[in-house]
Amino acid sequence: MNIHYLKQTRLARRKMRVRKRVTGTSDRPRLSVFRSLKHTYAQIIDDVAGRTLVAASTKEAKPAKTSNKQAAATVGKLLAQKAVAAGISLVCFDRNGLRYHGRIKALADAAREAGLKF
Repeated sequence: MNIHYLKQTRLARRKMRVRKRVTGTSDRPRLSVFRSLKHTYAQIIDDVAGRTLVAASTKEAKPAKTSNKQAAATVGKLLAQKAVAAGISLVCFDRNGLRYHGRIKALADAAREAGLKF
């Protein structure tokens, strides 16, 4: 079998395992993180209404030539600032099936420092 296919299958299983427990409501929306090879994306989603409330990415933040962890931390800080401005302070974290370390952890820690609670 193709190793890439197996990795994607395992990621999809982990993602579904997390998503069946984590849903965003209007009181406590879901902070979802996506990581590609070049960029990190994060958005705060109200699953009941089916809409994105706040979003941020490394494309938008445009960090100077820094490491991926520092860029992810910039995204977390920017997302938290937008969320607090929109009146959102409490969220549930959806790591999207990814391990909680590296860029994901840096984004979460920066969002917590900037005022989000989860």
